[in-house]
Amino acid sequence: MNPLARQAVLTGAAGLLSLQLWASPLPPELRTALPMATLAGQAKLTFWGFAVYQATLWVVPGFDANAYAQHEFALELAYLRDFSGADIAKRSLTEMARQTPISDALAARWDDQMRALFPDIKAGERLTGINQPGLGARFMFNGEPLGEVLDAEFARLFFGIWLSQQTSEPKLRLGLLQQVTPVAATPVTAH
Repeated sequence: MNPLARQAVLTGAAGLLSLQLWASPLPPELRTALPMATLAGQAKLTFWGFAVYQATLWVVPGFDANAYAQHEFALELAYLRDFSGADIAKRSLTEMARQTPISDALAARWDDQMRALFPDIKAGERLTGINQPGLGARFMFNGEPLGEVLDAEFARLFFGIWLSQQTSEPKLRLGLLQQVTPVAATPVTAH
């Protein structure tokens, strides 16, 4: 095969893979919880060269990334390595505290809640969080309900690990928001 034909085949294959990614159907566990949700983006977290998880964001129409806490959405983490639930809770709390100071009492309460909810994870398993605006976060493990943290501030900071502009992983955030249309600013009128 000549180089030009080979390039055309590779470009076509890459295009088909890209179309397949964006045509991904809504996971069964989200069809009831967020029936209008569509895929916003996907990104892989790597740390020191090791793949940690593949993150996928599902959003409802009208989603505004700058006001993510005010919208329903689901964030799925498909783990590529094994982690204990306690380690996931500890790391989550560290990342939440990067966005704003958290009192020791509140940190202890949230740590207890996450440790009670998050199971030990094996490579290939999925943890999904669903934002419930004004209420908190609901969690699923491999599509099965785990429980909720009924605290809107917890949900804002927890999902802010990935969606906040203060995230420690800005490239991951951009990957998750690939298909989100920016919301136009409202013009200011003089009175």
